[in-house]
Amino acid sequence: MLGRKNKGTIDSLIGISTRIEGNVHFQGGLRIDGQVKGNVVATGEEPSMLVISEHAKVEGEVRVAHLVVNGEIVGPVHSSELLELQPRARITGDVYYKALEMHGGALVAGKLTHDQVGEPVLKLALSNT
Repeated sequence: MLGRKNKGTIDSLIGISTRIEGNVHFQGGLRIDGQVKGNVVATGEEPSMLVISEHAKVEGEVRVAHLVVNGEIVGPVHSSELLELQPRARITGDVYYKALEMHGGALVAGKLTHDQVGEPVLKLALSNT
């Protein structure tokens, strides 16, 4: 079990009193409680997770596999796996997602677009003969 990460593990934290001006690139898991003025992008091949807490604000593009939002994002959002919008979520910008979970109270001011990248539009059954 040493050296193995559980899916959804948070590796890094941007604290509530922290303000970052510039792009943030990360691998694994990141939780933002403070403010980021710049793009937040997950890099690398491993699964990624980003948590935007109720105190956080991101002004810029967000690109990650699994995104949990309970704060504010101003900019486009791209979630390649799961997007969870919790009750205090506020997104101003277009949202691209594969799977969406939206709680009552969450607000999106922009287009919601289901992203079917990698999924065939039409699935054909194979013959057993």
